[in-house]
Amino acid sequence: MKVISPEVQVIAEQAGSEIRCYVDDKVSRVAWLNRSNIIFAGRDKWSLDPRVELVTKGQLEYSLRIQKVDVYDEGQYTCSIQTKELSRTSQVFLIVQVPANIYKVSEDITINEGSNVTLTCLASGRPDPMITWRLLNPSAEPLDGEEYLDISGITRTQAGRYECKASNDVASPDVKYVNVIVNYAPFIKDTKSSDPQVGRMGVLQCEASAIPKPEFKWYRDDKRLSNGQGISIQMMGSRTLLLVSNVTEEDYGNYTCVATNRLGIHNASVFLYRPGTANNISGAVAVSQSLWLLLGSLTCLLLKC
Repeated sequence: MKVISPEVQVIAEQAGSEIRCYVDDKVSRVAWLNRSNIIFAGRDKWSLDPRVELVTKGQLEYSLRIQKVDVYDEGQYTCSIQTKELSRTSQVFLIVQVPANIYKVSEDITINEGSNVTLTCLASGRPDPMITWRLLNPSAEPLDGEEYLDISGITRTQAGRYECKASNDVASPDVKYVNVIVNYAPFIKDTKSSDPQVGRMGVLQCEASAIPKPEFKWYRDDKRLSNGQGISIQMMGSRTLLLVSNVTEEDYGNYTCVATNRLGIHNASVFLYRPGTANNISGAVAVSQSLWLLLGSLTCLLLKC
């Protein structure tokens, strides 16, 4: 008599498994058992599971086939062989692996800059999956975190799409994404002054970065400007234009661009120069004057930022 069978067989869930057993022509009785339950006795099927069938290619093979293996199929299978002289068994332990599956992940979140954030990614699988995080920016380097990714004092540069990946090498990794939006106060990043001749049009530009999108206001000294009397104000997303038509001598001077949202306020000086008096037309972000510091403090107090 000859019996050949692997001691351990590893199979992925939902795959088909064939547990082999070979006998010789001296065998009088043979059976398959799972733990203490009889599956087959000879060619008679005792199991009620339709996924289980006997494979007998010729008289010397007595193998067990299980279709669409489930985790409950895991365990010890015994091929029991009896002859007139003795009885022997061949045992196989079936290990069922389950692909990684992310069953809970944080929803998309909007948070204020400086806040603490915890992103959650829970996964199941056999063996236990490994969980990794990445922020999908140009570098997309791995982040320190497993089931929970803690971000202390989040900054605007940490906004974006976060990738959670669960893998255990049974199948392709499971991947989920969390979008993180970081709100922050306005910052005027670019201004452009102008040096039109009298009678021509002057164009002043102001661009700010902020989330939520900033609102813009234009001032001349302490007077807020509005459309009309030769003034036209245009809003274009994160940029605003102040158009002064038919420039007069009185129009030359300092103008202030103010950007606000519910988190704060920022302002910058922009100049309408007399021709030939400006060495550099591109204005720089100016230090806030006391009036704008007061305005900013009052606005922030009213908005409770």
